[in-house]
Amino acid sequence: MGTLMLGAAPIGRPEDASPRLRAALAAAPVVAAEDTRRLRRLTADLGVQTTGRVVSYFDQNERARAAELLEELLAGRDVLVVTDAGLPGVSDPGYRLVVAAVAAGVPVTVLPGPSAVTTALVMSGLPTDRFCFEGFPPRKAGERARRLAALAAEPRTMVFFEAPHRLAATLAAMADAFGADRPAAVCRELTKTYEEARRGPLAELAAWAAEGVRGEITLVVGGAPEPAGLTDPGDLAAAVAAREEDGVPRKQAIADVARENGLPKREVYDAVLAAKE
Repeated sequence: MGTLMLGAAPIGRPEDASPRLRAALAAAPVVAAEDTRRLRRLTADLGVQTTGRVVSYFDQNERARAAELLEELLAGRDVLVVTDAGLPGVSDPGYRLVVAAVAAGVPVTVLPGPSAVTTALVMSGLPTDRFCFEGFPPRKAGERARRLAALAAEPRTMVFFEAPHRLAATLAAMADAFGADRPAAVCRELTKTYEEARRGPLAELAAWAAEGVRGEITLVVGGAPEPAGLTDPGDLAAAVAAREEDGVPRKQAIADVARENGLPKREVYDAVLAAKE
């Protein structure tokens, strides 16, 4: 059998390509590329000449192409999969082919290299000991709000991808779901000339992004803080009152206190009403 190779492509600078990727590009009998034009630019930058057959392998043809590539592997030909940037299978084509190869007993190997996920994570200044990758948030506002609400209590640092034209709306939705003061970092154009990491509370980042942001975006958001552990109705009402004194609207203050203490919003609301009475 052939071997399925997943090659990590540079996320910005061609010189970040590994020697193993260079060698595989030159020698692989079959190269499956997310964008064959991007592949030609990469090989030209690297001074590498592909000798094998180059085929397109992108989201729209992934299912059909995976079956064709599996046939190549079963016939004894190695297949190298390369996406536009980063590692195949991480918010890019590759997963279906890996599943098919594993099921057929075909060897699978990875040529490690650049990753926007881990690059942004370590650049963010947020905790790196535990993290999760959430990919692209849903595009529709309602679906996005539900997805983020389900992540509100996630204690690990979260990494997302997002399109620049949707960044402001996503940051605003995150501020609503996670709290306006949840720390985050917007990492833009990683490894490129105009690389930037903008750090701050979600509400502040949403206001900044509303002015327009360009480039490829990786978003890192801090995990939910440990619950403060308040349970006494008087303490809960006092916590809401303290936020109101700082200018936070009551509805938002109740939601924040409920989230921080792992309680239903209704319980905190009832505590506020009881305190007034």
